[in-house]
Amino acid sequence: MPTDKNTFSSWRRRLVQRAVHAGWAWAQRAGSVTAEHPGRLRFGAIGPATRLAFPLGTVFGEPWIHLGSHCIVAEQVTLTAGLMPDLDLGPDPILRIGDGVVLGRGSHVIADTTVTIGSDCYFGPYVYVTSTNHSYDDPHEPIGRQWPRMEPVEIGPGCWIGTGAVILPGARIGRNVVVAAGAVVRGTVPDHAVVAGAPARVVRRWTQAEGWQPPLRTPPPVPIPDGVTSDQLVALSGLDEETAARLAQLDDEGAGELARMEREG
Repeated sequence: MPTDKNTFSSWRRRLVQRAVHAGWAWAQRAGSVTAEHPGRLRFGAIGPATRLAFPLGTVFGEPWIHLGSHCIVAEQVTLTAGLMPDLDLGPDPILRIGDGVVLGRGSHVIADTTVTIGSDCYFGPYVYVTSTNHSYDDPHEPIGRQWPRMEPVEIGPGCWIGTGAVILPGARIGRNVVVAAGAVVRGTVPDHAVVAGAPARVVRRWTQAEGWQPPLRTPPPVPIPDGVTSDQLVALSGLDEETAARLAQLDDEGAGELARMEREG
């Protein structure tokens, strides 16, 4: 009986595909960088449970790069200290990244002079942070040949930097700031603010006296109660709306009865 060439070709393609995917998964595991397995990279500091995913972006000046613990650096993230490789940048770190920082895929952090990223900051993909900008003082000289301007950058702890945002030299971003996707930030941003636009401006801010101004349009999300297991969450996700509403009503009635008993007791 003749062999169906299309069937054989499909089987062979599936086999090759599985082999390629398995090989790539192995390369990702083997090529990632950690404190225990730094490969060729010799960072000034890299904390426990920090991982740089493979494939890496451009990385140089790593003796002047300090990475905190429990950081996630996604694929193709560029981290550089100094204008070019193999420079002596002195005794102090140039790029400091705190604990628990997440740098999204394809992001760039270019620290030709000091860049500091506080703990628990989360970057979306393709964020660009730089402490250097081109100068164009001489109108007769190509801009790329003119000496650049450098200013330190500081991003406070707890910030969320949206996809495609650009943080320019001299930026001072406070604590728990939201930078909207595509925003271009320079200058000082106060604590607990939301900035958007190019150039970025404050569109919302929280203060102790007034709360959020303008007020938030949606209610805050309800956190998952302590003690709830992942299996319970999966079971809840399968409930239809009517059943979920009945359970919520029973919970409210139970809470009301408990409050009544406390008052009478």
